[in-house]
Amino acid sequence: MDALLSFTVENFRSICQRKTISFLPTAIKDDPIDNIVTCGNYRFLRTAAIYGANSSGKSNMTRAMSAMSRMILTSVSINDGDRLLYEPFILNDSNQDTPTRCEIDIVVDNIHYYYILANNAKSIVEEVLIRIEKNGSNTKLFLRNSEGIGVNEKHFHEGEGLEERTNDNRLFLSLVGQLGGSISNSIIQFFRDKFNVLSGIETGGYQMFSKHMLNANLPGCLDMKMFFSRVKLGFSDITAVQRDFSVTDLPDDLPNELRKDLIRDLNGKKQIKVFTTHGIYDEMGNRKETTTFNFDDMESEGTKKLFDMAGPFFDTLMNGNILVVDELDAKMHPLISLEIISLFNDPKRNPHGAQLIFTTHDTNLLSSKQLRRDQIWFTEKDEQERTDLYNMMDIVLPDGSKPRGDGNMERNYIRGRYGAIPYIESYND
Repeated sequence: MDALLSFTVENFRSICQRKTISFLPTAIKDDPIDNIVTCGNYRFLRTAAIYGANSSGKSNMTRAMSAMSRMILTSVSINDGDRLLYEPFILNDSNQDTPTRCEIDIVVDNIHYYYILANNAKSIVEEVLIRIEKNGSNTKLFLRNSEGIGVNEKHFHEGEGLEERTNDNRLFLSLVGQLGGSISNSIIQFFRDKFNVLSGIETGGYQMFSKHMLNANLPGCLDMKMFFSRVKLGFSDITAVQRDFSVTDLPDDLPNELRKDLIRDLNGKKQIKVFTTHGIYDEMGNRKETTTFNFDDMESEGTKKLFDMAGPFFDTLMNGNILVVDELDAKMHPLISLEIISLFNDPKRNPHGAQLIFTTHDTNLLSSKQLRRDQIWFTEKDEQERTDLYNMMDIVLPDGSKPRGDGNMERNYIRGRYGAIPYIESYND
């Protein structure tokens, strides 16, 4: 089993102070119990939603997760002196030279780890890997700070003798993994294969994965096609065909120079084309035959976005992975967004404990009874333009009570009872 239990970030873009998003369930009554995965010693939430006004910092939470993942996966190719990814909060003078700090609490192959990474533009200033034992005790596997790197020789012998071989701007985890360390490689592989952060707006980059999944009939493909049928996108079937590139595949309105470049680059290569099946009807509305459409040419932008994302969705569900999506609801009807979230919250359709973390403006979800109160997070900025992040269960209402699970959470959110909404000034007469 693999799982994301919490993520913490400090001094990254609009996030100035330490902020933590947790996927551990709280002890609340009358909220959906099926939304919790219980596996051995671990209990975690299947989904989490982040709400907030535009420019409140929702996307920066997902960017921070992506930045940590990229740091881990690309450190192997870092050369001495290369600049590191570093985007501090720049609206406070004291933060501009302070490291960005990320901490992640994960379960990898049923082993619980806590990993800390802090860096500035030039160097890694702190790096810690802790294994959390089944009895709750902590075993520090290695520690890196300004004084150097210390290795637990008993529990992390794969790191012995490598302390002095690590460049200032390279992760010790990466170096040990490159040289065959089994613990290090299991964590790196988690970020490579199990943990994905995607944009729900710019989705074209995921289309090839969905096409390949459909063409090769990979695990999850049948569930993906059933999902398309259930949400009734207007076609009765969808298929993929691999064939040689043809000039006729290019749009007619391409500039000549671009057309020449594409013909040169694509000539002799295979392409996967997707086709949808639609009915042809007589005057009485009876379906008499079918026709096929080129998916890219004829289907709507919303349908294309859903197809682009479907591959990652169903691959995540099939393999028990973790998927983070910024702006999940972009170009998507609220009922389809709801169906996607219900896929992840349903133990029968998500038997492997896959997780979906997403940002959204879709307030319908708050009244859908699909989300527990501890699955709902909010972001808003203070007067110094710093992002605050808080859970619905952290809110104390004016009467001293907590938001109720049987209350109208959508209405209360729109009315500003939970904060994290845009405050729009009225026009002056």
